[in-house]
Amino acid sequence: MIVIKTDQEIDAMRAAGHLAFEMLEALETYIVPGISTLDINDFIHAMTVRRGARPAPLGYKGFPKSVCTSVNQVVCHGIPNKRHLLKDGDMVNVDVTPIVAGYHGDSSRTFLVGKGVSPTARKLVDCARECLRLGIAELFDGCRIGSIGHAIQDYAEGLGFSVVREFVGHGIGKTFHEDPEIPHYGQRDRGLRLTKGMVFTIEPMINEGDWRCRILPDKWTAVTMDNKLSAQFEHTLAIRGDGRIEVLTDPNQGILR
Repeated sequence: MIVIKTDQEIDAMRAAGHLAFEMLEALETYIVPGISTLDINDFIHAMTVRRGARPAPLGYKGFPKSVCTSVNQVVCHGIPNKRHLLKDGDMVNVDVTPIVAGYHGDSSRTFLVGKGVSPTARKLVDCARECLRLGIAELFDGCRIGSIGHAIQDYAEGLGFSVVREFVGHGIGKTFHEDPEIPHYGQRDRGLRLTKGMVFTIEPMINEGDWRCRILPDKWTAVTMDNKLSAQFEHTLAIRGDGRIEVLTDPNQGILR
């Protein structure tokens, strides 16, 4: 069931979205070679609590930490670990979801670690960032989900990369994951129409090689089937009552049109 939000509820969700943005901005200077993925978790957890919020991932269906840290070939849901030290040349996606006044703000960003990042990794990260932008550009009151996925898939595959199928965007609000699902592949002008009052994420996961994934024995960590790199960016978005699009997790973009 799709939960339609009022403009007042969307306004309330903005606080969680902006906190998620602040967290990722803070990581831009915090993430350096030599820190552990657990250090990232603890940094964000402390920031969450300090701001009077709660970390949605902690305890969600048994997830043991407050953020997801997905390094190199990890597609998503990587579990922070004190023994996993970031190296110069790594790339790490950090997925944060604070809960503020009962509402979730979900966003992620892939960070390049140090100065030794390969040209392929940089190209992949740039592609994933652009895929998110292109997906957002497709949004309007009444747009079809397939058009979002088509724009992302067409761009990524045009650069020789692939789009993950197993994990998709989703509705969000007082619940972490709601309907509808937002695939990052598809056919233009096909699928469900997105309309006023819907709040959802777009979060394309772009792989260097094969789009398929496998889950590690911890039952959370998803990695690329061919052990090649994966990158992701994510925003939470809303279609307001007047049909305008708002990026809830980026105050620099805010209401787009």
